[in-house]
Amino acid sequence: MINVLILSAGRRVELINCFKNARDRLGIKGNIVAADCSELAPALYFADIKEIVPRISEGEKYIDSIIDICKRSDISLIVPTIDTELRLLSENKDRIENETDAKVLVSDERVINICRDKKNTQKFLEEHGFKVPHMLTDEELDDSADLKFPLFIKPLDGSSSINAFKVNDQEELATYRKLIDKPIVQEFMEGTEYTIDAFLDFDGKLITLVPRIRIATRSGEIAKGVITRDQDIMKDVTRLMQELKPIGHITVQCMKTKRGIEYIEINPRFGGGAPMSIMAGADSCENLYRLLSGEKLTYNENFRDHLTFLRFDQSIMLNEKMEREYEYEGSYF
Repeated sequence: MINVLILSAGRRVELINCFKNARDRLGIKGNIVAADCSELAPALYFADIKEIVPRISEGEKYIDSIIDICKRSDISLIVPTIDTELRLLSENKDRIENETDAKVLVSDERVINICRDKKNTQKFLEEHGFKVPHMLTDEELDDSADLKFPLFIKPLDGSSSINAFKVNDQEELATYRKLIDKPIVQEFMEGTEYTIDAFLDFDGKLITLVPRIRIATRSGEIAKGVITRDQDIMKDVTRLMQELKPIGHITVQCMKTKRGIEYIEINPRFGGGAPMSIMAGADSCENLYRLLSGEKLTYNENFRDHLTFLRFDQSIMLNEKMEREYEYEGSYF
């Protein structure tokens, strides 16, 4: 039995279905358990078992609830899905793994601190020879005469493009600097934007790497994308993974500009568009099941190229007992 716990399930229906598909394809017995702080999280109703947990902001209480679920449901793997839980899970990884039989799919605290703080990310990338847009100092920002617009502003520890804006002039800059908590300001990049899904085993060995062009986004998450076997990006991100040494599924955002490959951010978790790479053949869910079954995996590029993915919304109906109804007027959900 291999039981998987998906945290902060929210709208991650695709990801839950990817885990279920991989499990069934491999003939593995086990449940997909989805947890969220709200019973109205759609993904809960696609899992085999749903759990309501405290908010991440409740810290120890949240960790205690995860440990309780792991013991009750004999969880083998815990999968985080949002940025705000990564630091808490990384700090409590040893405790969770010591008190349960579960592995926590989160990188060590060093990696999380690099990725969750945009200044740390910038410093790491610059020190290791990767291109990034220039981050303006407070002194440069205060010297308005020398500023060249447009610029780009975002929170130091932001996520999902919340409070991330293109800045066109001095008036907008002043407004956004007041609006955003702990803002950072960078040069505005122009070019083709890419998301790269990387998967590394529990020892940090790279197994798969899939770039895709971001055609359209919604609320910071990819809505339309094209898989592309871009060797320049694959080579550069491979070196990045070797330097950073994360584990699990990693989502990297970068852009091809006139200067070359410039990095935007690194998210050490499953991104919302991860099912695109999974369906293209770089199946991180299957890889995790194989690793948990004791298999050794090697690097491969066995994914299909030039696939276009279009994401869309779908509704489900809950009855009076808050149970998912699978059929309504002949239509299956």
